[in-house]
Amino acid sequence: MARRQWSNGGVAVAAAVLAVLSVLCSAHPVPGGHGGGGFPLQPHFYDHSCPQMQAIVGAIVAKAHAEDPRMAASLLRMHFHDCFVQGCDASVLLDADGSGRFVTEKRSNPNKDSLRGYEVIDEIKAAVEHACPHVVSCADIVAVAARDSVVLTGGPGWEVPLGRRDSLTASLSGSNNLIPAPNDSLPTIIGKFANQGLDVVDLVALSGGHTIGDSRCVSFRQRLYGQNNNGQVDRTLNPAYAAELRGRCPRSGGDQNLFALDPASQFRFDNQYYHNILAMNGLLSSDEILLTQGRETMELVHRFAANQGLFFEQFAKSMVKMGNISPLTGHAGEIRMNCRRVNH
Repeated sequence: MARRQWSNGGVAVAAAVLAVLSVLCSAHPVPGGHGGGGFPLQPHFYDHSCPQMQAIVGAIVAKAHAEDPRMAASLLRMHFHDCFVQGCDASVLLDADGSGRFVTEKRSNPNKDSLRGYEVIDEIKAAVEHACPHVVSCADIVAVAARDSVVLTGGPGWEVPLGRRDSLTASLSGSNNLIPAPNDSLPTIIGKFANQGLDVVDLVALSGGHTIGDSRCVSFRQRLYGQNNNGQVDRTLNPAYAAELRGRCPRSGGDQNLFALDPASQFRFDNQYYHNILAMNGLLSSDEILLTQGRETMELVHRFAANQGLFFEQFAKSMVKMGNISPLTGHAGEIRMNCRRVNH
């Protein structure tokens, strides 16, 4: 059954994705990443043990994207939220197991009621297990699914270094404290990226992932009504845009109402995000402060707005760098049979 879920219509799409990648990836060198086992990640890790892995992932991601255009952004965000907590180890996928050993990250403030796409990863994992039992990690599936999501929406491709293994634990406190929040100051966000070995260039490039996807009213309401709910619109937000947002994001209630992070091209991966910021139409405070609170970040916003190719190139490099955050390799961790729970 698992094989039939991806082997029909999806294979042609996956083949197209991989064909695009074969052209694009050659432009992006892959730095090595060392993890808990001391072994470097490398793009050809599964070439012999599970050569069909990338086609399976590509097919199922393409099917999910065709059924729900929001899913591409969700899978990209999942990779980000995974890597910033304990490294890229699929800890974000673990459900509570009743043992008390850990609390699921799905309940954290950044993830609760907003992180999605778990069922897509489940479907991929089932199909991969059917093809290559106990070989491919959930962490690698998340990384490849994020890349394929970017390609499917018109963004750059890159070779994904592979060989990650899956964690045995999750960290609710890490998820609450390490993932940048929409209301964080720029120094705080820079610090959270630096803690992961990512610099300011990586920060501004990876923020460009907001060219696709949505945000909830609760994440930017303070920009519309003031930090103290005094009715004052954030001075760095375009007043006309603020008035439009207020129509569906009231002073109270409607917390889960969704708004496009880039309404001009919501489902297309491009550099419009940076043009929005320059026009004071950045939806989140953490978007607009890239222009208003830092000289280096401001210059990068201007550069990426002026040159989409430059943005694409840097985004691909920064995604590879992010994917190399503290992976478990070698004999560390495990290859989960079910991404939602540890094997024993």
